[in-house]
Formats: sequence, structure tokens, C-alpha cells
Amino acid sequence: MCTATGSRWLFSPAVDLGAFLGSALLSMVLLAVGVQAGLLHETPDWAWVTAVLLIDVAHVWSTAFVVYFDAREFHRRFWLYILVPILAFVIGLALHLAGEVAFWRVLAYLAVFHFVRQQYGWVALYRGRLGERTGLWLDQAAIYLATCYPLLHWHAHLATSAFKWFRTGDFVTDSSYILDLPRFFTILERLTAPVYWAVLGLYVLRSAWMYRQGRGNPGKDLVVFTTALCWYVGIVAFNSDYAFTVTNVVIHGVPYFVLVFWYWRARRLHRGKRRVSTWRMAVVFLATLWLLAYVEELLWHRGKWHERTWLFGGAWNLSWQTDLGRIDLTIVLVPLLAVPQVTHYLLDGFIWRRQSNPDLALLAGRPLH
Repeated sequence: MCTATGSRWLFSPAVDLGAFLGSALLSMVLLAVGVQAGLLHETPDWAWVTAVLLIDVAHVWSTAFVVYFDAREFHRRFWLYILVPILAFVIGLALHLAGEVAFWRVLAYLAVFHFVRQQYGWVALYRGRLGERTGLWLDQAAIYLATCYPLLHWHAHLATSAFKWFRTGDFVTDSSYILDLPRFFTILERLTAPVYWAVLGLYVLRSAWMYRQGRGNPGKDLVVFTTALCWYVGIVAFNSDYAFTVTNVVIHGVPYFVLVFWYWRARRLHRGKRRVSTWRMAVVFLATLWLLAYVEELLWHRGKWHERTWLFGGAWNLSWQTDLGRIDLTIVLVPLLAVPQVTHYLLDGFIWRRQSNPDLALLAGRPLH
């Protein structure tokens, strides 16, 4: 977390508002366009390219800018940064060999955990920015309910859900002789709904009281508000793959781009490296991420999904029959291509903690412009 330095914002008023409010407004605009154009039942290619390729997949690779593209940081925790992707591949391969359902289910729930924790991470950063010492339980309850209640609603309606996280069946739907999961999630959702609304209402009342005391935290409030809005609209209000994609991905990826870019630039300046135009750095940053994202998705689509040939080309045949039996390289390719994603999820828990990363104080002390 950052220490308070007299500013209510993590970056600057304009940048914070652009990252959080701007991304949420973009989500709502894209959703409105989809409603008017009748796109709710299918995500068009332009929306997939914008939200998934250029934001979701690209933001995963941004971790490399503060770890693998930084020689000093890479050597500082060499074994951590080496072992995480190796273990990600080994465990992923074992899961994939056990069956695709097991692999995608574990990956989906790991992604869900990451998405939820990132929203709380923003709240924690803003609390640390102003040195808040009270109201932690309410902040935690508000942000976790803002994310987990929609997920609970999703699980209660999986049988009729028109959207998915990665692929159909990646969330738990199986019942056993011990537990009827659909009924269990339905009951749990009904019990949680009044708590959800009560906690968010209490959060609003406390925030209003804090502003009257001159101790408001607009950045934190913005994160809670936009999270509650986008997650509820994208998951609960609409039963739509398009709605889920544009609301869930944009507010997750865009602020992360800003965080990594700001931190990457601040660390370069702190180390006395040659000053480079912010716009030039931004172009290099985004162009690199978009290139890496394109290459990754090309491998996914040509090697596994065999979709969007207009963008990635024709499918590769990675399985063939030999005298020793059938060889299928997708068994290895799928967990290998998941390594950047899993590495991003896991390293996030180390990079953005002040206890394990002393350079994080640069977020509070080095302006971007």
C-alpha cells in the first residue's frame, strides 16, 4: 500500500477518474450500443478484439514490464519469477492430462479469485493512500459483496446462463448425493441478497458522513461504486455474453494498464534513466502488449480453438496417428499457453505488496507528468 502524501488520489485526479470512472463509462456505452444494435445474444468480432484481445489478454502481459523486462527486479527475486511459470506449466499439464474439465474449472476459479481480489486491492491502496484506520470491515464487506453476490447469482442460474467465463461447464454445476448444488446456490443467493443491498447502503451512508467530516476518500468510493455497478449490470441484470464481456473486462484491464505504466515509468525515473516522452513510452508499452497478445491468441486459435480465421489464419493440425498411437500436441500446448495468465494471477499477490516490494512507495512520490 501507499503511504499518505497529502493527495487523495493514487495517480492524479484526472488519471484516477479516467482509469476508474472512464473505464466504467466506456463499459456502459458499449453495453448501450449492444442493446440498441441487438448484440446481446452474441459478442461480435469487433467487441471481442477490443475487450478480450486488446484489453484482457494484453493486460496479462503487462506484468512482464515490471518483472521480466526489468533486469534488476528479475534478479532481485530470481527464483520466484522463474519457479512461478514453471510450476504453472507443470500443474496445468497435470490438470489437463486429468481432463479438460478439471483444467478449465481450476483456471476459471483462479481467474475469478484474481478479478475479485484486484478490486479489493484498489480499495486497500486507496485506504493506505489516506492512512485510513477505521471502517475496514465495511470496506471489505462492500467490495467483496459487490463482486461475490453477482457471482453467487450466476452460480444459482447456471442452467439458464447465456454466458460463461472461459468455456461452457467451467463453473461447478454437478450435484452429488450429498448436496444439490443448484438448489444450494439458489438458497444462498436469496439469503445474501438483502445483506448485499444493506451493506452497500450502509457504505453509502458512511461515505456521506466521512465527507461531512472532511475525510472522504473519493478514489475508494469510485472503485466500490463502479465495481458494484458493472458487476451487477453485467452479470445480474443481463443474461448476455456481450454484456458480461464489456462490463467485466474493461474495468478490470484498463486501470491495471494505468497502474503498471505509472509504476514502470516512475521506477525508470527513480533509477536515473534517460527521460522519454510519456506519449512515446505509452506507444511502446501498448504496442508491445498488443503484439504479445496477438501472438498468444494466434497460437490459441490456430492450435486449439480454430476460430476467427479472418484474423489469425487457418487451423493447425497438431494431432496425428503413428505406429505408437495417436499424438496430440494440444495436450501440451493448452497448459503452455495458459502460463502467462496463471503467472500474472500469482505474481500479482507479490508485486503490489509494500512488504515485499519497497519500490511500491514510488506510486505515491513520483508524478507522471
